[in-house]
Amino acid sequence: MTKINNRLAKFLGITLFLQAVTSLIGGSIFLGPFKKIEMTGEAMISISNSANIAYISIFLQMITAMVIIMLGVAMYQAASHINKSIALIALSLYIFEAALLAVSQIFVFGLVETSHLFLTSSNVNLLHIGEILLSCKEFAGQMAIIPFGVGAVLFYFLLLKAEIIPKWLALWGIITVPFILISVPLIAFGVAIPFILLVPYVPFEFFTGIYILVKYRNRKE
Repeated sequence: MTKINNRLAKFLGITLFLQAVTSLIGGSIFLGPFKKIEMTGEAMISISNSANIAYISIFLQMITAMVIIMLGVAMYQAASHINKSIALIALSLYIFEAALLAVSQIFVFGLVETSHLFLTSSNVNLLHIGEILLSCKEFAGQMAIIPFGVGAVLFYFLLLKAEIIPKWLALWGIITVPFILISVPLIAFGVAIPFILLVPYVPFEFFTGIYILVKYRNRKE
């Protein structure tokens, strides 16, 4: 039915699940104080006092960037026999996504350092710098969705053709990713998009990772 072996299947399942987990924790839970675009003295003080949380978040997001590349490699190995050119394009897009994510974390680090300076100097100009750094962080992260979205659709199509995941599961990803691909960049440019459009894809990587791990757990080579 499929040319994927158990070891590669486990690698694919683990990277899918791990990427979803580290992205969620690093991007959502730990960055609560850093979501405000409008900078105030209180916000700067809060960021400075939350520096250790920010550093943990940066570390997790850097891990996420590495896992994204590992995931791209896993999907390339699993499905490149269907169409090597498409798989290579998708892998390159995943690497580009990881690079943009890593760049976004440089802005987070810069924001934390700026908040420390503000704490010692109370220079109001640092508020504007902090606002710019946070905006750049958000923009880089949102633009990373473009290579992710295109690459994901290509990879899910190949996984479908390779029969590594069932048709209904592949279609879940193929149909819901474009909502993310279109909506998030529009949000970056100030377009109001209903959050509900982003929800259907959210559990996909968790579920798919678990599905692959369970499916291939006891399968004979």
